[in-house]
Amino acid sequence: MTQAPVWDYSSAPESAKVEIRPRYGLFIDGRWMDGRAGKHFPSVDPTSEQQLCQVTEATGAEIDKAFEAARRALRRWSRTPGRERGKFLFRIARRIQERARELAVLESRDSGKPIRESRDFDIPQVAQHFFHHAGWCDKLRYALPGVSDPRPVGVCAQIIPWNFPLLMAAWKLAPALACGNTCVLKPAETTPLTALRLAEILDECELPRGVVNIVTGGPETGRAMVEHPGFDKIAFTGSTEVGKAILRACAERPVRLTMELGGKSPNIVFADAPIDQAIEGIVEGIWFNQGQVCCAGSRLLVEESVLGEVVAKVRLRMERLRVGDPLDKNTDVGPINSAVQRDRVKRYLRIGVDEGATLHECGTSALPDRGYFCRPAFFTEVQPSATIAREEIFGPVLAVMSFRTPDEALLRANNTPYGLSAGVWTNKGSKILEIARSLKAGVVWCNGFNLFDAASPFGGFKESGFGREGGRHGLREYLSH
Repeated sequence: MTQAPVWDYSSAPESAKVEIRPRYGLFIDGRWMDGRAGKHFPSVDPTSEQQLCQVTEATGAEIDKAFEAARRALRRWSRTPGRERGKFLFRIARRIQERARELAVLESRDSGKPIRESRDFDIPQVAQHFFHHAGWCDKLRYALPGVSDPRPVGVCAQIIPWNFPLLMAAWKLAPALACGNTCVLKPAETTPLTALRLAEILDECELPRGVVNIVTGGPETGRAMVEHPGFDKIAFTGSTEVGKAILRACAERPVRLTMELGGKSPNIVFADAPIDQAIEGIVEGIWFNQGQVCCAGSRLLVEESVLGEVVAKVRLRMERLRVGDPLDKNTDVGPINSAVQRDRVKRYLRIGVDEGATLHECGTSALPDRGYFCRPAFFTEVQPSATIAREEIFGPVLAVMSFRTPDEALLRANNTPYGLSAGVWTNKGSKILEIARSLKAGVVWCNGFNLFDAASPFGGFKESGFGREGGRHGLREYLSH
């Protein structure tokens, strides 16, 4: 099939330089092992729809071994001086930096995110989180006011999503290890490869056996982890639906929980905002990582007097987005992570049209024959009660609405069961403070969007979960006090 120019790309030379083994086992007690049941599942490249490798599916027996190993390692690791734990985390961070190119390419092949995002955001953030928490290891007594002798929670079960595979692993592992906990980590079944590569790095850094155990599998493996009696804390990042199921499963058990769930975040643009700067923030907020971000600015609220200008500029900017192979350094938008998620996005596009909203899509060229591609899109003439304005789509789809007054903007922004993040665009500092105070969101960005730092806490309210990850607040989640 002849591609229109928008789909043209040059193959990235590094695409052939990442070694992927035909089959991966489980990393338990410092060793690689195959599952006793011999079950495996494929890891699929979302760009080519070709199998990258086979990955072992952990059963209940392997989950038992992982938690037993973590429990055995806890006694020694929790008593290791903070200064020594910090050396391990520092070593891991340096090794991640050394293998950054390899990890970035592997992340893009396994998840579909553009190489520029993997290379310039994900992997540097992974290293930053390990560096940051390495510095906290011998200073934990200063982390919590009034707590002079903080102690680790114990064995932590950690389940991470597919949108930021390695970064979410770092968000979970770095603070847990810094505080003296041991971990059993399960990556998403569609993106297990960078977590398994991280296991190799942990082994290279001579992290004591059993401190981190990595098991792979689908929903059954996750269910076996959640129902296992061997953990003291569970940290989950994923959908609100699954988060509620975990809460129900743990309701009668005295375990600590951290939940980072879904979102339907508002991005509010006032008439006095720097419009051109706001346009870039809107693009970053919804089309970064194909919109597969829990805190994506998927609801754009624009003051009525500048609605036409903003919509025209968003449309023009969207038309310039380059969709294609994620390993091409010129690509802005790669494929959706899986066929299931792509079909979900397409279903919401149909729902939006059926409910009377006007659909604007990027380009008119045919999509590639292979790959889970979906055009970036936005809707105008969206009613606040519309499905696309209320439900999390988790894709490159933006719902545009208008408001006349700040009070109306707040009413519409807070009219959601979620409360993860929000953006505010205005040139008045007093308005920023007033609006930010009234937004029911865990994170509020002002004249920017998707700004992250290892020292800054992240988390939500309402159905977006509870608990914080990152910074001093994130350490609290892994310390008993």
